[in-house]
Amino acid sequence: MSQPTAEPPSGRDRLRELLDAVLHEDNARLSDMAGQAHASPFHFSRTFSRDTGESPVALRRRVLLERAAWQIGQGSTVTDAAFTAGYESVEGFIRAFSRAFGHPPGATTRGSGRWLEAPNGVHFHPPFHLWVEEGSPRRSGMEPTVLQIHHDVDDTTHLIELASRLSEEEYRATRAPGRTVLSWDGPEESIAHTLGLLVKSKEVWLASIEGADFPEPAADDPDSLRERHRAAGARWIATVDDIGRRGAWGDRLIDALCDPPESFSLVGVVVHVLTFAAHRRQLVRQMLREAGVAVDHGDPIEWLQNHYGGTT
Repeated sequence: MSQPTAEPPSGRDRLRELLDAVLHEDNARLSDMAGQAHASPFHFSRTFSRDTGESPVALRRRVLLERAAWQIGQGSTVTDAAFTAGYESVEGFIRAFSRAFGHPPGATTRGSGRWLEAPNGVHFHPPFHLWVEEGSPRRSGMEPTVLQIHHDVDDTTHLIELASRLSEEEYRATRAPGRTVLSWDGPEESIAHTLGLLVKSKEVWLASIEGADFPEPAADDPDSLRERHRAAGARWIATVDDIGRRGAWGDRLIDALCDPPESFSLVGVVVHVLTFAAHRRQLVRQMLREAGVAVDHGDPIEWLQNHYGGTT
């Protein structure tokens, strides 16, 4: 019989494999964690500690305390937070929490003391996610991407304004039957649907990054889209600016709502949004022309000339 190993199967996200085993709700003991990873407790603990700089039990305890702090800040009772974090007594939880955060759980306020010091950058990210910080900040070299972010937001605003001149019938007319850009979004056959997904994409990713709830369905008429985009566009620019300022492009968001959980780097999220936003803006242009609306090319060179005189 071959020896058990903590190495994940080829092609899997190795960090995700290890964290899944450590943070699974039922894996309170090292033997449980190792069993999920098909490893002996010794090999699992050694591999995990080597790769993260923290023992499996210590990381689990810390992340669950971070989650407890967030829950209390959201209005949970100390008792509920204690048992959710796996403590057998409230007194033991209060001692551990006070030692970790420097104040008792009852003194926790919304947004206070959410992250504890960690050797690996792995932290709880509300409501059900993990956040993985990159080890050290560095210059991003992402200035062209920052310009693309601004161009995307400005250009989407421009297209919404052009679409607002259409009749309701023209705005919602099916112009590309069955056309699908991303399978999980389904067909987007009209100007209304494609513009709506342009705005919704940013709303969804912002919610994930900020730890907010998944956005509720919202109206997609031009006036509503204008207001939704004004809010999401400003938040999106500020979020990307903050990522660049901190040199945090390599930070990872682990989405535990996916089955199995998936991890996304922040740079990957931004490039994803930019790629499909650019594609959809051109699709909207094509449909606007079919509706008889005169529309420009959406060329960022022209946008730069108009806004910056051709220089950055």
